[in-house]
This record gives sequence, C-alpha cells and structure tokens, in this order.
Amino acid sequence: MQLPRRTLLKTVALGFPYLALTGLAARAAAPPQTPDARPQTLSPLSPKHPHFDARAKRIIFLCMNGGPSHVDMFDYKPRLTTDSGKTITTPRGGSATLLGSPWKFTRHGQSGHWISSLFPNLARHADDLCFVHSMQTDVPAHPQAFLQLHTGSFQFVRPSLGAWSLYGLGTVNENLPGFITLNPTQQNGGAQNYGSSFLPAIYQGTRIGSEGRSLADARVQNIASQSLTPAGQRAQLDLIQSLNRAKLQRDQLNPQVEGVIESYELAFRMQAEVPRVMDLSSESAVTQKLYGLGDDSTDNFGRQCLLARRFIEAGVRFVEISHGNWDQHRDLESDHARHAAAVDQPIAALLTDLKQRGLLKDTLVLWSGEFGRTPYAQGRDGRDHNHQGFTLWMAGGGVKPGLSYGATDDIGATAVENKVHIHDLHATLLHLLGLDHEKLTFRHAGRDFRLTDVHGNVVKALVA
Repeated sequence: MQLPRRTLLKTVALGFPYLALTGLAARAAAPPQTPDARPQTLSPLSPKHPHFDARAKRIIFLCMNGGPSHVDMFDYKPRLTTDSGKTITTPRGGSATLLGSPWKFTRHGQSGHWISSLFPNLARHADDLCFVHSMQTDVPAHPQAFLQLHTGSFQFVRPSLGAWSLYGLGTVNENLPGFITLNPTQQNGGAQNYGSSFLPAIYQGTRIGSEGRSLADARVQNIASQSLTPAGQRAQLDLIQSLNRAKLQRDQLNPQVEGVIESYELAFRMQAEVPRVMDLSSESAVTQKLYGLGDDSTDNFGRQCLLARRFIEAGVRFVEISHGNWDQHRDLESDHARHAAAVDQPIAALLTDLKQRGLLKDTLVLWSGEFGRTPYAQGRDGRDHNHQGFTLWMAGGGVKPGLSYGATDDIGATAVENKVHIHDLHATLLHLLGLDHEKLTFRHAGRDFRLTDVHGNVVKALVA
C-alpha cells in the first residue's frame, strides 16, 4: 500500500501517533533480565514459568484510597464502646479522647469474623475472607504510605507491585496489557503507583479512567485511528517498525528502541480486543444488577469490579481498581457510610461471580488502604491517620479462608501480635504468585533491585 508522502513524514516525525497509548510507550525501556537463569522468551510479555508452583495466577487489588477506619469495619474493639468519651494517654505521651464506633459489629459465618454493619453484603462471604489485623507501614502521611503500599518505597521511584508481577510472570493474552489500573488517583504519587520505573516500560500499568469520574465514560485513548483503515495502519506501523529495526541493527543495543517496538505492536493488537472486553452490554441483566449497575451509589465501583472480572478472565495478570476518598478527619459517620455503601455490594458481587465461574481459587483478591485510622476522636466526628496498626483482607488465590491473623491492642491503636509490614505483604503476594521475592530481581544502576529491597518475609501462616 502506497501512503501519501505527507502521512509518511508526519508518521516519522511523531512516531506512530495514532497508537502511542498512554502508559505503553511513554518511557524508555530496557531488555528484561533473568537473574534466576530462567529461559529468555521471545516477547517480554510472553508467559513465564514461576519459581515454584503458584497458588494464584492473577491479582485483583481493591485499593481504598485515604485510609479506611479498621476499628469501624473489621477490627472489633469492645473497649471503644464501653470507654467512648474517656480521655487516655497516647503512646506519644499526649492525651486523646476515645471514640466508639457508631456501627454495630456482629460475628459472621463459621469463621466467626467480626464485621460491622457497614458491610452487610461482604459479611455473607466471611468464610472466604482472610483478615490481617496487624498491618503496619512506615509513615502516617498519604503520599508516602500510598507509594509504599504500591512500590515498597516512599523515598525513591521504584516499580509498582503490578509491574513486578507482570515482569515475573508475563501475560497470557498478547492482545491486552498485562497490568491495568481502573480509575486510579492522580494524587499521592500518581502514575508512580502503577509505573515501571527502571523495569521495561512495557510492564507499567495501562490507566483507564481516573478517580472521581464515572468509568462509564472512560475509554483507552487513541485506540483507533480516525483517518486510516486497519490495513493502512498496519502498513504505517510496518514502515515505522522497519525504521526502528534498522536503527536497532545499527546501534546493536538500544533499549529505548526495543521498548518502542514492543509497545507499538501491543497497541496495534489492542484495537480489537480492548473495546470488546470493555463492552458490558454482553453481560446479562441479572449480572449487571448483581454488581449494582444502574444504581447511583454503586454504579461506578460496580463497573470497575465487573470490568476487573472481564479483564482477568481475558488473561490480564494484574488489575487494580480504586475507590476514595476515605480520609475522614471529620464527618466519619456520614462519609464512611456513603463510601461503604458504594463498594459493599460490588465487592460481594465480584466474589460471588469469581466463585461461580471457578476463578476465585486461583485469583487473589486484595482489599486494603494505605493505613488505618486512630481509635481517638479528631474533633467531634473524625479520626486521624494510623500507620501503627490496621486491617486488610484477602480472598481466593491460595490464602487461608476464614482466618484472622494478628491483632492490635484493646483499642486498635497499635499492632501487638504477629506484626505484618508492607514488605512482608509484598513478599507474601509474590509467593502466592509462585515468585520468590528474593530472586525476582532486576539489574539497575550497578546492583540487583527487588520489590522488597532488602526486607520482607513471607507470612506462611496466611497460605492455605
């Protein structure tokens, strides 16, 4: 096919503008390393063998931005109710007033998990949930804690958990990104939370939508050309790739060009697959109602959960979906109730759907914020940040169902039993994916880097 000279010049100048998708060709890339001596694959996204038998094949991360209050949701502390309003001395030597939870806690399932009335739908899945009540992170500030949750570091730019997972395992659908983030926050580190840093750019997350906007209106930008047919685009891409390969042959080694070649090919393949997977009209009315689509309070997060299921079913390795803002320094009762109502039904629907389709057993679902909140009152109706003790839960993917692990003190202020740091969480998540966190490394700036840096221990008690 003969393309007009103007089109060719524009293409060369702009570098295949129609398909340079956000998050795929934005940064320079380096060839993947295999320090554990696993065989090199033809494509950096090709499926790779894990270090050992995996319990989970994929992860869905339900990220609650802003620090949801564990003592109002999953960490029942009777003393907060009986001593509410009393002034106590804090570990730092100051004074504070205890604030009892306005929500009633009840035991659920054979496991007897304590779950508050904020989550009536999730409570029906109590026996599928594995709670960690002794989480800790390093800094009680949103930007630092959020970055550490996602990358293991709040001081340096590092690859995200999703990028490490994709780097270690590859993907099973060459027509889709292996790592997708839905409606992520653009604060608290922004793109660093789904970035690849010094890993090849092909491993960073593809963003769809952004926090605070309806996912119903979200699209992958530049997914189709407005001026060329698919055959014309293929011809255009072939021209650009021939120029890229010629440069690569001249340079012998050029990580930037190698990354661009991979990104452009993936972008071209995505044109047909992404719109199909994102089209929810093929889902039955029963399924859409199950997830809360059409209801103003649950529609947006319900779409995220349903899309997450469709993406992992199509072969995506890591999907993160976000909800916020849970940062209730005031108006705790009204705002936490509103946020919980938005996510409770969709999350329960996701667990039900995964279970019915036989996907939960090898899909790890993780629910967490960057930290929890204090048992002390801030103002009349609020709580401050708490990084010394908070709760997260997991389901499926090889974790022990019905388990409650670790504990905070009798008011929920500090983890006191079986403490779990963010590094330990990351080591455990990789372990469930069949990856040894000490062996999953990448050579950069003269040394081998890993997600857990020089820290982290697998919490084997969580593994089924």
